[in-house]
Amino acid sequence: MEERQTILPSAPSMQIRGRGAVGNHAGRFERYVVEANDDGWPTELDDLPPLRTTVGRDTSKSIITTNKSPDISFDRSINPYRGCEHGCVYCFARPTHAWLGLSPGLDFESRLFAKDDAAELLQKELAAKSYVPKLIAIGTNTDPYQPIERKLRIMGGVLGVLRDTRNPVTITTKSDAVLRDIDILQEMAADQLVHVTISITTLDRAMARTMEPRAASPLRRIAAIRTLAAANIPVAVNVAPIIPGLTDHELEQILSEAADAGAMAARYILLRLPLEVKDLFDEWLKAHYPDRRSKVLSLIRSARGGKLNDANFGSRMAGAGAYAEIIRDRFRKAQTRLKLDPRDEDAWLDTTKFVAPKLPGSQMTFDL
Repeated sequence: MEERQTILPSAPSMQIRGRGAVGNHAGRFERYVVEANDDGWPTELDDLPPLRTTVGRDTSKSIITTNKSPDISFDRSINPYRGCEHGCVYCFARPTHAWLGLSPGLDFESRLFAKDDAAELLQKELAAKSYVPKLIAIGTNTDPYQPIERKLRIMGGVLGVLRDTRNPVTITTKSDAVLRDIDILQEMAADQLVHVTISITTLDRAMARTMEPRAASPLRRIAAIRTLAAANIPVAVNVAPIIPGLTDHELEQILSEAADAGAMAARYILLRLPLEVKDLFDEWLKAHYPDRRSKVLSLIRSARGGKLNDANFGSRMAGAGAYAEIIRDRFRKAQTRLKLDPRDEDAWLDTTKFVAPKLPGSQMTFDL
């Protein structure tokens, strides 16, 4: 049986440039773990080459994922990639890499898998007689416009299928690379078929560089909102996640700058730390913000029933308790003041125009 090495950098001097996680803990399903500890003596670890991104092929036979979560506004989604090179240390999707026998830490942001046949799979699923047209959400797990999308261009094919079939879609991203598909998005927007959300965690560029190292800078995300709005593409801002004691003071400023840029709607998510993410985030705090660590963790626990995570429907997104209520009130007041639409994405989109695709070699039908 293969033993996977887990390197656990514990000090800023051992962090890997351009990566969010400072450790590579084995996934929760692994039986054997080998840890490398720094004893102060020089080792070959000091001269490791840059951690490069590798991309494998995701051989999934389907592309649309369904869910029954009562606290989100969609029940189906598409994720063109497994893992995310943006490297956001707080990403709640990190634990999914454990199912692949990989680490939710550095593996998640450097060992990626792409669904290069996503457009073909989507066309087949939309052509099924049992398919009922509904809103499809993209970017709910990993970012569809992460850096490797520049080369693979999977999203262009997926959006082309959705445009041709007139199936509505909502896209969430931290990247201004969404603008590469602005022509398709404009076509879809004219028929009320698309809604884009730009996710912003902080406006502090230095903090963003360590917390989400390969995502677009905050200023570029604000600029993307402005460009989308100018193109008459409905665009919203998601202040996500709000990190207690670290970014919560920026809530109103982020909403204000996004509204000034043309955002028509807004929402927020309080930091979630499921499974392995708890330890990864704590390591990151120790490395980058040791002086704020106790306060941050204490506030998180105050909004999560004394724990670092609450997976219960109804409270997992916004938290509960006095601190969570303060954040909720601040958001609603800013939302009202800035005239940001409180409705979910499905209120903006039209599901009545769907046209099933004709697959190559399929039998033609005749209207009598």
